[in-house]
Formats: sequence, C-alpha cells, structure tokens
Amino acid sequence: MLEKLGSALKTGIDRIASAIFVDKKLIESIIKDIQRALIESDVNVALVKELSDEIRRTASSESIKGVDKKEQIIKLLHDKILEIIGGEKKELELNKKGNRIMLIGLYGSGKTTNVNRLAYYYSKRGLKTAVLGLDVHRPAAQDQLEQLSKTSKIPAFIDKKEKDPIKIFKKYKEDLEKYDTIFIDTAGRHDLDEDLVKELKTLNKEIKPTHVLLVIPADIGQIIKRQTQEFRKALDISGVIITRMDSSAKGGGALSACSETGTPVYFITTGEKLHDIETFNPESFVSRILGMGDLEALIEKVRSAVDESSQKKTMKRLEEGKLNMLDIYEQVKAMQSMGSLSKLTSLIPGFSKAKIPEELIGSQEEKIKKWKNIIDSMTKEEIENPELLDNQKERINRIARGSGAAISEVKSLLKQYQLIKDFTKGGAGSLEGLESGQLSQKQIQKIARKFGKKIRL
Repeated sequence: MLEKLGSALKTGIDRIASAIFVDKKLIESIIKDIQRALIESDVNVALVKELSDEIRRTASSESIKGVDKKEQIIKLLHDKILEIIGGEKKELELNKKGNRIMLIGLYGSGKTTNVNRLAYYYSKRGLKTAVLGLDVHRPAAQDQLEQLSKTSKIPAFIDKKEKDPIKIFKKYKEDLEKYDTIFIDTAGRHDLDEDLVKELKTLNKEIKPTHVLLVIPADIGQIIKRQTQEFRKALDISGVIITRMDSSAKGGGALSACSETGTPVYFITTGEKLHDIETFNPESFVSRILGMGDLEALIEKVRSAVDESSQKKTMKRLEEGKLNMLDIYEQVKAMQSMGSLSKLTSLIPGFSKAKIPEELIGSQEEKIKKWKNIIDSMTKEEIENPELLDNQKERINRIARGSGAAISEVKSLLKQYQLIKDFTKGGAGSLEGLESGQLSQKQIQKIARKFGKKIRL
C-alpha cells in the first residue's frame, strides 16, 4: 500500500537526520524523490508543489538553526503528509439503537460486500446488526448479499421477486426495528444519472438514514473528488469508505481528494476477506507507510476475527488444564481469517523494518493451512481427545492421506499440541502467574525445560 511513497519518505527522513549540514543540494534531492513518489501515488500536483515550497522555506529559514532545523523539516514532512490524507481521525458515531446506515455508490464500488462487512464489524463490537438488500437492478445482487450474510452469520432481509426497493423496506420495516443497526445496500449505475439520483432521494426520504456512506474504489484516484462532490449535491453524505486500498497505486490520490472535499474517510478496505476493513486513522496510516507499524489496526483485526465466547471457553479449559485439539483449531482458524502474515507483520511496530525473508513468511502461512487441513481430517473424537493418536500409526496415516500432509507434519502438530498442553497443566495458578508477571522460580524452571525443547513453528 503506497510502498513507493513510504520508501521515499523514510529515505528522505533518514538522510535529513543523518546529514551534518542541511544544504540546498540535499533538500532539492529529497524534494525531487518525494515529489516523484507523491505524483506516482496520484496525489494532486498542486498539493505536491505546496509541500515542496514549504520544505524549501523551512530549510532556507535563517531563524531556525542546527539540529532544530532538521527536526522542523522532519516534523513538517510528517504533518503535511498527514494533512494531505485527512488530518485528524474522524469516528462514525453510532447510537446504541436506531441506526440506519445506507451505502451508496456506482457499479462495482463494493457496496454489497461492505454492507455485510460493516454489519459483521459492528456485531463484534456489541451491536445487534442486520443487512437490508435494496439493490433491485443488478442481477444477483440479492443472491450475493444472501451468500455473504451466511458466511458472516448476519441476518439478511431480501426479496428476490420485488423490484420496488420502497416496498421491500416497508415489508421488513417492523422486523428491522428489533435491531440496533441496519446496513442498507442500494443500487448503483455506471454514472450518477438522473434515475439513480431520483431513486436515492426517494429512498433517503422514506428510510431517513442516520448515516449515508459513499463507497468509492481507490483505483480511480483523484476522480473521487468529482464523484464525492456530485453525490453530495444529491444527498447529505456523512462520509466515505475507500475500497481496494491494497491493490492501488492511486490510493494517495483517493485519500487526498476526499480530504480536499472535506469529506471524512471512515473506513478503508485492504483485501477480499470479511475482516479486511478498518477504520481510517490518518496518523496510524502515516505511521504504517513510514514502516512504523499500526497497532490500532492490528487490534481491530484481532477483535473482528476472534469469537469472544469461544475465547472464554478456551481460557476456561486452559485454567482447568483441559486443552484439546479443538482449541488449537479455533486459534488457527482465527489466524487464517485475519489475512496473510505479511499483511499482519506490516502492522506490528518494528516488524516492517526487520528483514524477514518472504519465503519464511510464506512457509509459515503454508504451515497454518496444513494444520487446519490436518485437524479437519480428524474425527470429532480425535479432536476432543488427541491422546487417541498416541502411537496409532493407522490413525495418523489416515489423517495424513485425508489432509494431503506428510506423516511427519501430522506428528509435528501433535507435538506442538502436547507441548502447549504440558505447559498449561499447572492450571489457573500458572496462568495467573503469567498474567501478573509474578512467576515463581519453580515456574520459570518449568518454562525453561519445556521451551528448551526444539519448537518448530
């Protein structure tokens, strides 16, 4: 995501920080690199010129001396990039009940997918959510929403036969009142034509949404500015969701264009999975493109992927020393749903700077997939009581064949399970010691013995 811009900024900051003298030649060289990166990221040329001029002014100022000048230039770079992509974080404020959030946009922007994603996102944050399908024009829009809602286990209200969106809304109006927040999918067009404007205005008047979110793909770049302005003429837009931020070199243009129109970006999406949506925090975003990680986004991903009730059950079994393969399975499944390891490591401060070979990250992802396949190939009895597999060659061979894994890989997973189980046999006392940081000498020795063994992740 905006890798060239991040690389240029990091290089520029490092050169300024390590320079003995901040002279004109150094500044012009850094400005040229940053200009190229910003323009390649599709940021408005006028904004690029403004940033360049401010860097020159600060560098040539006689009132700022020595180290202070370096700090001023670095701070200016950070602050201006932050300003270009949106400044302060804007939160989508929801009530505890009665939220009706309508998503609008042109064809192919990702409305249907993100209606479901948002419903799932907020359901994980304590709201009772549902989705309503009012796109009656696009073929299979209702089918898509139905399939997505089955995956996320979010209730979907659709009517595949009715072609009047107002009638669909009225049909389910009473049922929808039972939910805290409703996310509403609407029709799109290839352009914001008269028919689409009329339909959206009619829906807006009837539904009275608490928020209207415009969904726009990042790969259209600065055109977002025109689209946002046109949609704002038709409706009172609360904010924007920018999709495809993972695949677009034009992400900088999309973000800066929204900032120029004064429309807050509430969410960005960075992949195809259910959890690949995050609240947009400009400060964290700048931190990420500078290679400093983004813990807030990482915590959001974990929170969306992890089932709280399932985690409580796992913790209870850990405290009782009753861990089984199902617990391992749940953890592996949650890891997979959060996305690729390379994407996750980019969010961890310090990891993006560490030179972790791509092939190593890839091998760990393959191992996680294999572990899931191995557990899927076990019987319910074996999952609940993995000790049944001890020295049982036939069972292990069957699992290996069913999962497409080598026998050694099945045995490796069983060893990891046994290692974790041995460590948790101390019960609640051991866990409390870990949580409080007050481990006894005996506990420390036990950990050393356990983890002194060769662990293969």
